[in-house]
Amino acid sequence: MSYSKMVLNKVFSALFITFICITSAFFFCVACVLRICTAPFDPRRIVSNLFSAFWASVYIWVMPPWSVNVVGRQKLDIRKNYVFVSNHQSQLDILVLYRLLFPYRWVSKSSVFRLPFVGWNMALNNGDIKLKRGDKDSIKAMMATCEALLRQNISIFFFPEGTRSKDGRIGKFKPGAFLLAKKTGVDIQPIAICNTNKALPKYSLTFQGHTNMTVKVLDTIPFSRFKDMAPEKIADMSRTMIAKNVVG
Repeated sequence: MSYSKMVLNKVFSALFITFICITSAFFFCVACVLRICTAPFDPRRIVSNLFSAFWASVYIWVMPPWSVNVVGRQKLDIRKNYVFVSNHQSQLDILVLYRLLFPYRWVSKSSVFRLPFVGWNMALNNGDIKLKRGDKDSIKAMMATCEALLRQNISIFFFPEGTRSKDGRIGKFKPGAFLLAKKTGVDIQPIAICNTNKALPKYSLTFQGHTNMTVKVLDTIPFSRFKDMAPEKIADMSRTMIAKNVVG
């Protein structure tokens, strides 16, 4: 990449991040009003979750170099809940996955919830779940919260690798999400993300040029298929399914 293009990317990235910061204040206020108005009749927070999906989608739409293709969205049934699991390539993954336009709660590291507006929205309006990495008490509380939500017909989204991949290759899946799926009898919904690391690599805040990103909704893994399997085996099976569909 030429020096002038690198400079242009950095300037463009700074402007885009500024746009996110400014508009997030507005979207957060709207999200709070929606949550207050819908709280009495929307215990699953479907409206709040879908508004967050719209909010995130705005940032995809305003970036001319980016395109996101969602494949297989029709496989999802809003009347059901799932344990969503996906590979993790980039900080962009959350924005891109919101293009599923499906209500679910994130499991995310606790530091994210301190971010102005975006993190506050996750805590106050979306009901997302905090996790402090390496803290046994936090992990135990997260698992208990997720189990309770799954039993209330609420979907949970996990990145079982636990962190973003450095080179796009998928790391080992931790068993927590799969233990919950087995314990609650909830189907597993694997998702494959492609090329988000090319738009925004790990440890970078500089967005790259034209990138075609893809989110693939794979075939649901029904509870009947894994009810007698160990969580580690379920994790390996899910990882293999996703890895076969990650290209680029």
